[in-house]
Amino acid sequence: MAKRRQLRAFDLKQIAGHESLIGVDEAGRGALAGPVVAAAVLVNREFLEGRWAVSHAGRINDSKQLTPEEREALWADFEALAAEGRIHAHFGVGEVDDIAQLNILGATKLAMRRALEGIYPPSAFRQNREPDLFSTPEEVAQFQPTVSARILVDGLALWHFPYPHTGVVKGDARSLCIAMASIIAKVTRDRMLVALDAQVPGYGFAQHKGYGTEEHREVLRRLGRTRHHRDVFLRKLFAQRVDPNQVDFWSETQADEQAGEEV
Repeated sequence: MAKRRQLRAFDLKQIAGHESLIGVDEAGRGALAGPVVAAAVLVNREFLEGRWAVSHAGRINDSKQLTPEEREALWADFEALAAEGRIHAHFGVGEVDDIAQLNILGATKLAMRRALEGIYPPSAFRQNREPDLFSTPEEVAQFQPTVSARILVDGLALWHFPYPHTGVVKGDARSLCIAMASIIAKVTRDRMLVALDAQVPGYGFAQHKGYGTEEHREVLRRLGRTRHHRDVFLRKLFAQRVDPNQVDFWSETQADEQAGEEV
């Protein structure tokens, strides 16, 4: 528990010189089926020093280290905090078609961009010269002051990303706002896979959430792929074995770690 409280201390250091901090993380990058989902959470110093963060930061951790019940309880808290304007949060999705077209890294960056756009557009972070007396009305109308927010993204910094940001390796275990984003992304994606299970029964999406569990492996043998599966992921896995039936399917943690290494 003491280690979890360090997440808040980390963010208090990172927010120095800025009005707010935005944590970004994803869920589902290493899955065999379903979308990749990213979330962005904005917090300010008042929140980090406030009663909720002081009292409840110890409950927050990397989403994969929490039980489903713990994640759902925190989701309810985040909804209440957002409704009160004490945090701002948004999620974005990279669909299976996006993964096929852009590869998993491109789809993950797209999901992260969509999550951030729900809080600020990329243009809000651009340096703009403040209009003066000689500015045209058009220049005055187009002026946007630079947002005083620092963006922290879980993992390595992203190339060709429209938002200025800092990569934080294992950020979901170091930063409070990144860990909050990881929980929102995880809960959002889990709910999507539960809904998918009702649409495509028999595959067990509600249980394995699209990850390569033994149960998922077995149903793929019996029923084959669906349009919700990531063909490039399955081709890569099957290519690793002479006998496709002997392919190794990973757990959620192993799959995300493997996807992170490939990035």
